Amino acid sequence: MLEEFLRNANEELYSRENYNPFQLGTHILHGAMVAGDSEGIDIALVGVKEDRASVKNNGCALAPDEIRKQLFALSKPNYEIKISDAGNIEKGETIRDTYIALSRVVNELLRMRIIPVIIGGSHDLTFGQFGAYYDLNRMINISIIDSMIDLKEDHHDIDDESFLMQIFQYQPSFIFNVNLVAYQTHLTSQHAIEIMNHLNFESYRLGKVKMDLNEMEPVLRDTNLFSLDMSAIRYADAPGNRNTTPNGLFAEEVCQLARFAGQSDQVDSFGIYGCNPTVDVRDQSVQLAADIIWYFIDGFYNRKNDFPKHEEPDYMKYTIQFKENKYEMNFWKSKKTDHWWMEVPAGGELRNRKKSFMIPCSYTDYQTALREEVPERWIKAYQKLS
Repeated sequence: MLEEFLRNANEELYSRENYNPFQLGTHILHGAMVAGDSEGIDIALVGVKEDRASVKNNGCALAPDEIRKQLFALSKPNYEIKISDAGNIEKGETIRDTYIALSRVVNELLRMRIIPVIIGGSHDLTFGQFGAYYDLNRMINISIIDSMIDLKEDHHDIDDESFLMQIFQYQPSFIFNVNLVAYQTHLTSQHAIEIMNHLNFESYRLGKVKMDLNEMEPVLRDTNLFSLDMSAIRYADAPGNRNTTPNGLFAEEVCQLARFAGQSDQVDSFGIYGCNPTVDVRDQSVQLAADIIWYFIDGFYNRKNDFPKHEEPDYMKYTIQFKENKYEMNFWKSKKTDHWWMEVPAGGELRNRKKSFMIPCSYTDYQTALREEVPERWIKAYQKLS
């Protein structure tokens, strides 16, 4: 089915004469997915040459091949990689056709247990990425890194400033949680923040993210769909986006977030959007986009399959007794990675299936509980599970 929607990228990108044996371009398979050969593939690159629904950032449809050029020139990590370039999805007759094509390609890759790395294109393509999950019969968690919360309600058509509303209204809903990471308060309407809070979704403003980047690790550890808009990065580091501003994530911070996403055992689709070569400076943004993908790949190949199971010796259990209300809270810590989880009791119909759920958390959450204060992460998870 993949060949129905995909076209090979620019052939010049795959000339072995352009790379030495230590560069990624020598080791990434070309055309294998379209030819139906997916045996042993872990990650597939999927370009999407679409930007018709971009409000202010037209030109980002040119990004996929430009980012590939920079990615293939990067060093191959010191371990075996099994990555294929699946090619590009061209613009459909309508923007909806492009969303459908992306959904079907990503859906097929998910079924083959291959992680798609989607190279956009405009940020509204997240809607197509999201549509791939609709018939997989499971709830998903979404993490979006963006400078604003794309929840404009006066838009009837999907664009890169309103697509989140379409995702939230999708029926039947299969969303458990949404994390909006690194939004800037002065660019975001208060109403959008209120909607996120009303739905018990989580939003992390830029200042909070930068205060302690490691607090985002448990957020991304519990993510399935990851989506990044390059506008979240400050102009000095990524000028190739018409919406970027002086404030934003630093280049090294966004690379670390991408690595957190790669290390997560749950992340099974990764999208990077909004890189615009037509306004870039010395290819700085496409180089950074390639770096971000490289760090995601590096994180993926360093996954630890690190989820606690009861009575396993590789985990330490900590039980905190709340004296005031005679309640106890259980935390688990991996001896292998130092990652933390907390148990959250299920309520309602979920309790018939499972008494409690393991939610990724941080050492800070554990310290909060030691003070007999309930961590905010626990409260929001409990509200969703009740």
